[in-house]
Amino acid sequence: MSTETVTQKLYSEEIQIPEGVTVALEGKKLKVKGPKGECEKDFSKMKVDIKVDGNRVIVSSIKKRKDYYAVARAVVKHVKNLIEGVQKGYTYKLKIVYSHFPIQVKVEKGQVRIENFIGERFPRFAKIVGSNTKVTVQGDDVIVEGPCKEAVGQTAGNIENATRIKYKDPRVFLDGVYIYERS
Repeated sequence: MSTETVTQKLYSEEIQIPEGVTVALEGKKLKVKGPKGECEKDFSKMKVDIKVDGNRVIVSSIKKRKDYYAVARAVVKHVKNLIEGVQKGYTYKLKIVYSHFPIQVKVEKGQVRIENFIGERFPRFAKIVGSNTKVTVQGDDVIVEGPCKEAVGQTAGNIENATRIKYKDPRVFLDGVYIYERS
């Protein structure tokens, strides 16, 4: 065996910014604007260097260790999701399922109101996360759309969790609002 030392390099990756998308960096807060809206993400707690240089974003690790490489790769994926979101947008579809008591879902300012869930007298509420996230109800479907993947996913999760049934057998009580499609 040889006693050569292995030299590691700092991890660095460049992300191309497509036409019609603008990226601004304020400190470690990245703001991305595009045709579907705008989204921002704060990377102040991440141990990476982020730079915007012309039509590209450069993300690099600050140390030569694999845990720092993993953080840098995660930040790269977040930036790619932000860019894809403002170009195409994200959509989650949820299905309203009930057996006896018909569930009524209404969208109010900043929240989703779920009424008559398993015959309850008081409504349940789910918070809509993000200013650009839109929730619409079409028949037995609830559609959550927006440019920020995290906000859309969290809103859909909040709606699903608001209809969780506690202290009863989940095999018998199947009522709820469930995610069935992501795109």
